Amino acid sequence: MLEWRALRAFRHGSAPAAPDLAEKTPTVTVQEAPKRIVIASRESPLAMWQAEHVQARLRALYPQCSVEILGMTTRGDQILDRPLSKVGGKGLFVKELEAALLERRADIAVHSMKDVPMTMEPEFILATISEREVPLDAFVSNKFDCLADMPPGAVVGTSSLRREAQLHARFPYLAVSPLRGNLGTRLRKLDAGEFDAIILAAAGLTRLGLGQRIRSVLPAEQSLPAAGQGALGIECLADRPEVAAWVAPLHHEADAACVLAERAVSRALAGSCEVPLGAYAINENGQIWLRGFVATPDGTRFAHAELRGPAAEADALGRQLAEDLRRQGAEEILAELGSLIPVNQPPR
Repeated sequence: MLEWRALRAFRHGSAPAAPDLAEKTPTVTVQEAPKRIVIASRESPLAMWQAEHVQARLRALYPQCSVEILGMTTRGDQILDRPLSKVGGKGLFVKELEAALLERRADIAVHSMKDVPMTMEPEFILATISEREVPLDAFVSNKFDCLADMPPGAVVGTSSLRREAQLHARFPYLAVSPLRGNLGTRLRKLDAGEFDAIILAAAGLTRLGLGQRIRSVLPAEQSLPAAGQGALGIECLADRPEVAAWVAPLHHEADAACVLAERAVSRALAGSCEVPLGAYAINENGQIWLRGFVATPDGTRFAHAELRGPAAEADALGRQLAEDLRRQGAEEILAELGSLIPVNQPPR
């Protein structure tokens, strides 16, 4: 709920904060143009593209401002020999960036929204969600045009339990193997013959000019995306309303409603990369069509649900869909996963 209130507050000029800070935060009325903005970013090629994209947009907004990028290596970038679900989840990609914000070495951090923990610490806020790239998954192969063309026993690589569960459910005759590393590393492993195909986010390939590697884009009916996939988020400290005001023009209202609805589903179900969970919203003229699922990693048990409602009620729609999923069996699946998958941190 904090994310939705925060984003709405910034668009109307007030400073969002954690509930216990709300009364202490002043309203932003007149904002001077910034003189310097430092962006914290991971140093992977995709993360740097994202930071440079935000950098270019901020420079266009504030021509006299120095906009710099502070590149950082996170623990999530360093641990490449184990699936994220075994080492603490995607929160590993943001901790070092948040430390830079707390230490005032950076003003903002740019994230792929699908990597942002579902519950943020009270010191931080999600100030802006920018316009979304294609949020679907992509099929990449040097041998086949689509999943349906692959023969029994062919090997598909993926880094995601969400994708793995859907592959097992829809193509049980395929072999699914874990795939880690940045985008270039994953493509090199495919080209070296370690996999017959890999599944990646279409957005990352498109942003890095690698759209030609996509053999087909997987429809949501075949591979429902992760919450926030394809969207960029800008994080800052809750006690720096002036920073939030600087980045407010980059906010995309319609896409943000979709992302916030998706994240509300995942948050309500304690979603992280330890849980095979998908959530995908489409904004159709102010009405959100929201779909979600929870599954076991082997794809043998699935809970599906969908609903429609006003974009202005994105957070409530996400929570309602989560309740619908519980009634469809998600509660039992989550309980089972809690005993099967080691979790090294509280769900975020």
